[in-house]
Amino acid sequence: MDCVSCWSAKDFLSRVCRLSDLSVFFHFVSVERSIAIFSPGLLGGSLAKTIQQRMPGLAVRVWARREEAVDEVRRVLPGVIASTEISEVMVGASLAVLCMPIQYMAGIAQQIAACDLSDDLIVTDVGSVKGGVVGELEAIFMPTKASFLGSHPMAGSQRTGLAHATGDLFHQAACILTPTAHTKPEHLGRMRTFWLKLGCRMQEMTPQQHDHCVARISHLPHTMAVLTTLAALSEDARVLDSSAGGFRDTTRVAGGDPEMWAGILLQNRMEVMAALEDASSVMRELLEMLQTMDEVALRRFLAQAKALRDLLPAV
Repeated sequence: MDCVSCWSAKDFLSRVCRLSDLSVFFHFVSVERSIAIFSPGLLGGSLAKTIQQRMPGLAVRVWARREEAVDEVRRVLPGVIASTEISEVMVGASLAVLCMPIQYMAGIAQQIAACDLSDDLIVTDVGSVKGGVVGELEAIFMPTKASFLGSHPMAGSQRTGLAHATGDLFHQAACILTPTAHTKPEHLGRMRTFWLKLGCRMQEMTPQQHDHCVARISHLPHTMAVLTTLAALSEDARVLDSSAGGFRDTTRVAGGDPEMWAGILLQNRMEVMAALEDASSVMRELLEMLQTMDEVALRRFLAQAKALRDLLPAV
């Protein structure tokens, strides 16, 4: 039997001191000492708040592009060091988290790579696309002392900005790590521990598997909410006066940040287009059922959707 619960303290220490078992150690103990968060929006601000609540004593530094945003961070997040200078935020950091829209990550990563970095630095992100992003950011940090490992906590809101940041945004959220052949086992262990301590449920996929999966359960629903909103309201928005909870729930995510979502959809366009083609095919099936008044097929169609939707786990 080789289960952690059966190990003595001596066995545990012996195993975690071996390189091959470092991931076991990091599953239990966080070694992070200073976190650098880049971009204090909804996700970056919520990350800072959650770290302060769940990992007290950990130093948190936040980078913002504008002085006004730095001032807001200092007001909203007491105890956090905030600056527009990347080098100042990176001092002593063991972990850096990129929280800006994915189209800006490479530019910030290049500036981070030019700083004096800690020997144990891991750079991660919270982005919704991984395929091209992981390859590009791994290459940026490959010549440095740092390493990149992609993260995607499946948490968010249609609201944006630090004003809407909360300390429980990541509670019970699925978080997907996307290791590659370049990922060190101890770095994977550290990132698992970090997100677990923030309340996430952990999964691991390749960057390509991630983009396929997320296109289906995040990017496609967003585009369908956008299409529903446009189809329902473009001709006459006054119909909103008669709307109820169903329309609000179905279209909620269409209220998300257009700049952020344009970047996501373009970066993952091949997987999103494939998902939209499938949705278009299903839409044609529904139109045919209605045109032919095939009630049996329509009931079967709706029942299949209900059965699949009922598989969604309770949060």
